[in-house]
Amino acid sequence: MDNQTEVRKFILLGLTSLQGLQKFLFMLFLLLYLSTLLGNMAIMIVVACEPRLHTPMYFFLFNLSCLDIFFPTVTVPKMLAGLLSGHHGISYTGCLSQLHFSYFTGTSEDLLLAVMAYDRFVAICYPLRYTLTMSPQACLQLAVATWTTGFLHALMHTVMTSQLHFCGPNHVQHYFCKIKPLVRLACSSSQLNLNLLNIVTGSIAIGPFVFTLFSYLYIFSFLQLKVQSKEGRRKAFSTCTSHLTVVALFYVPVIFNYVPPSSGNSSRWTMIATLMYNVVTPVLNPLIYTLRNVEVKRALK
Repeated sequence: MDNQTEVRKFILLGLTSLQGLQKFLFMLFLLLYLSTLLGNMAIMIVVACEPRLHTPMYFFLFNLSCLDIFFPTVTVPKMLAGLLSGHHGISYTGCLSQLHFSYFTGTSEDLLLAVMAYDRFVAICYPLRYTLTMSPQACLQLAVATWTTGFLHALMHTVMTSQLHFCGPNHVQHYFCKIKPLVRLACSSSQLNLNLLNIVTGSIAIGPFVFTLFSYLYIFSFLQLKVQSKEGRRKAFSTCTSHLTVVALFYVPVIFNYVPPSSGNSSRWTMIATLMYNVVTPVLNPLIYTLRNVEVKRALK
């Protein structure tokens, strides 16, 4: 191992090597990224400035918009620079930093969506306990727990990846430093890294999704059995539709990414799935919550 050269730089192969298509992709992703920043910043400003929106649901929406800004910011600017200049190199330190912050923000958002489902569950099924259960202190603790868990999960992968020895190929089959394509380049054994990815990260991806799914199944059955008026059911459903849409857009590609075994993934489809929850979903979330939420539309006006 002492006679082998340490890799200090990686080459991100990105989305395509066709020069004409790179210019088109640059314009497309630049537009999506700017829309993400503007849309989510607008949501954050409205929630912060409008007293009527100072409720648990919109507190968590504020956190979601914050994560929807940070999550693509970790990866998209570097991808845009590569598409524009044609240079896709990234330092070893930069690669580990990108890996850490992408898993930090991605995991936090994954958990936050489950917390938002719990908020709707308590609000609809136990309305008399809602004020006590979702107190400002409880909401703050839930938000801190999601961010902290995301940070610790990312730290685990960053530390484990930093222990690997890279001495040969340095071409990463992705548009950013993702664990699977990165650890495949290691000269030392990466089986523990892949096991942690499949077990720990897979559980973090599936667990909140299952919790969210059962929460909404309970909500729907509760509304059908306990709420007699159609107007009451319609109002309750209206507070859930935006969140359900966001959940579907985020969890489906995430589960596609992490449920299959590491050796069975097609790199192209994995990259498309990653683009869905890393780039496309953050730009759609403000539109979904604006178009389908009466209170947010009123506050914006």
